[in-house]
Amino acid sequence: MKICILGSGALGSTFGAALSEAGHETWLLNRAGAHIDAIRQHGLTVIEADSERSVRIKATSRAEEVGPVDLLIVLVKSFATREAVAGATALLGPQTVVLSLQNGLGHEDLLAEVVGRDQVIAGKTYVGGVLLAPGRIRCGVAGKQTFIGELDGRASARISHIAEVFRGAGLDTTVSENILGTMWDKLLVNVATGALTGITMLTYGQLYSEPLLRETALAAVAEAIAVAKAAGVALSLSKPEQAWNLASDGLPASFKTSMLQSLEKGSVTEIDFINGAVVRLGQRHGVATPVNATLVACVKGIERAMGDQQQEEAKR
Repeated sequence: MKICILGSGALGSTFGAALSEAGHETWLLNRAGAHIDAIRQHGLTVIEADSERSVRIKATSRAEEVGPVDLLIVLVKSFATREAVAGATALLGPQTVVLSLQNGLGHEDLLAEVVGRDQVIAGKTYVGGVLLAPGRIRCGVAGKQTFIGELDGRASARISHIAEVFRGAGLDTTVSENILGTMWDKLLVNVATGALTGITMLTYGQLYSEPLLRETALAAVAEAIAVAKAAGVALSLSKPEQAWNLASDGLPASFKTSMLQSLEKGSVTEIDFINGAVVRLGQRHGVATPVNATLVACVKGIERAMGDQQQEEAKR
């Protein structure tokens, strides 16, 4: 299978390494920068548990170098989805399947605007990754599930084939006939930890040792569960504690959420597609979400401070 991963940071590189090692022609496509340069020159160094290995994988910043693919996995930051896919049309052929594994809600609609709804499938993954240095990642794959599904819930041949490809690469993958509920399940996990770690700048080990932060996380997840129920979404997670426990399962104490990693790099976050989605849908369905609204406001405040500082530095 010819596969391209659009947005090849830590998580994209983790998927790319697994699929490349399984024998698939796999490309990492990302903005030009040190990470892509390092992979092209020296390969990708993958640290998992107590082992370290080097993976040879194709990497580029030009979609034209890749050409049409069978499967396009989208892992760019949520706010960059439409622009990134619109700029990578060289990857798209009549049979290309486009899979979003991004955090939060709403990406499938953005992708459908560019490629057409028939070519879009949805998914969520609990696989984790951290970019340690250009060309070097730490990942958690073992015991971490990935769910994929057709937007209409059909058990199609193409979704079954992609699941088999992922499983053959060591990625524990399940086909979901309720992908909306599956996406909400993952959203609950992101709601539990993402904003809190971004605001406090804490790793998982630090976060999970602070009882006050645990109570805040559980309150945020409880709001999200109430919104999902009001929207008629069938969840597999029914208690906030389940999302809190699932978020850290199998990950090291040093793990950093993608939201924290974004803020550490001075980048804007996906808060609008995670806690922000809970707030918007809560307003639509008449469910109060004061904890999530507060978390959104705090992260937005941090983004504003970073932006102002970057502007001041640019003037010097």
